[in-house]
Amino acid sequence: MPENHGQDEYNQYWRTVINTMQDGLMVVDPSGLIVSVNPAFEQLTGYRSSELVGSPCTLLECDSCSYPHDSQGVLQCDLFKKGAIQRCRCTLRKKDGSPLYVLKNAALIQGQKGEAMGGVETLTDLSEAVARERELVSLRRQMGMDEVFQGMVGRSPAMLRLFNLIESAADSDAPVLITGESGTGKEMVAEALHRLGRRKEGPLIKVNCASLNENVLESELFGHVKGAFTGADANRMGRFEAAKGGDFLLDEVGDLPPATQVKLLRVLQEKVVERVGDIRPIPVDVRIIAATHRDLKELVAQGLFREDLYYRVAVVPIRTPALRERRQDVPLLVEAFLKRILERSGKDISGVDRAAMDLMLAYHWPGNVRELINALEYAVVLCPGGMIEPGHLPETLRHGDAQAAPLGGQAAPQPAARQDERERIIQALQQTGGRREEAARLLGISRVTLWKKMKAYEIQIQNKIW
Repeated sequence: MPENHGQDEYNQYWRTVINTMQDGLMVVDPSGLIVSVNPAFEQLTGYRSSELVGSPCTLLECDSCSYPHDSQGVLQCDLFKKGAIQRCRCTLRKKDGSPLYVLKNAALIQGQKGEAMGGVETLTDLSEAVARERELVSLRRQMGMDEVFQGMVGRSPAMLRLFNLIESAADSDAPVLITGESGTGKEMVAEALHRLGRRKEGPLIKVNCASLNENVLESELFGHVKGAFTGADANRMGRFEAAKGGDFLLDEVGDLPPATQVKLLRVLQEKVVERVGDIRPIPVDVRIIAATHRDLKELVAQGLFREDLYYRVAVVPIRTPALRERRQDVPLLVEAFLKRILERSGKDISGVDRAAMDLMLAYHWPGNVRELINALEYAVVLCPGGMIEPGHLPETLRHGDAQAAPLGGQAAPQPAARQDERERIIQALQQTGGRREEAARLLGISRVTLWKKMKAYEIQIQNKIW
């Protein structure tokens, strides 16, 4: 009797220690099922003990964990493979969906013969430390100390807002819609969201919706089964399936055909796809990032884009500013891009003189950052050495209208601006001998955008109709 009483006191002692710990504590069995948690763990995650006990630890969606299967296909907690985890900084998902930043330590619980009986894990809350780190980063940007964010250069107010929005949206699983004119870096924003997000260990799969016809696009997105159409000689996995555990970028989503819009809506609502020629639903686990230079609200009003799909893809809207909206970043961009170009060319060019920089600062940049890069590449070719001067810049910068309508932008050009835009396209085609890819690069727009502009302005290459 005294011995049992002593054991009860010992157990009560450890229960008191565990229940009064400030760090969260969780015990799991070898299959990863949660056996018990302490009150601090409940407080950190927002889950009650009754909701956690008996559930797999994957419920917490820890971004540092991997969950291999054994030879029988049974899920196995990675801790039992590694043996221990020390000072691992990671992100979990709270019950309300918000991120929980923690420092994790874990160890095996072993029996008398050394067999693994379970695992114990402690979590130290780092939320305040992460918040302070972000405040410091934001302060550094505001003071002009940080000019590069995930490959994007800028310290203008417009870019600082963009950087902060990317950081806030990155850790969410909500669909993101990136809008902005051609050449403003929408794809770079998508890549930054992926690198900073909780799905960074998974793939980032991209599809340009404007570059494929409807049948090919559906096969690319959803896959197909053998015999679904002429040329379908084997089953093929779609890109939604290939993006499992990662992010999926639908570039130029405004160009999706109506039938494909319906299927995309189902992916967003039900998280399943059906391969072309098949009726079996296949679960998909992706975050969807959509991008477009078009005004989706206007397309909805015109009946060209489904309203229900718009509200599904635009849960987190991010707009990339045009270069003319952040002119103070032009010198920074010139310095950064010129350095990269000179590393490839090997030319002895020391920089851009004041007069040439003034022209760049005054120019409207209808092709945005892409056009700026092309202008610098052109200048490096013409400049023999020393400083880049106005005469080395493209003619459009030296003599063009600084307020020209943006190519590929969202606003519809006015009649005079349309004529000016048409003439600039013709000039670029003439300079490149009708080669559309080179002409698009010269204009600072995509090949698809140039093709659409040529069609709208009835510009033909084959018969030389200018």
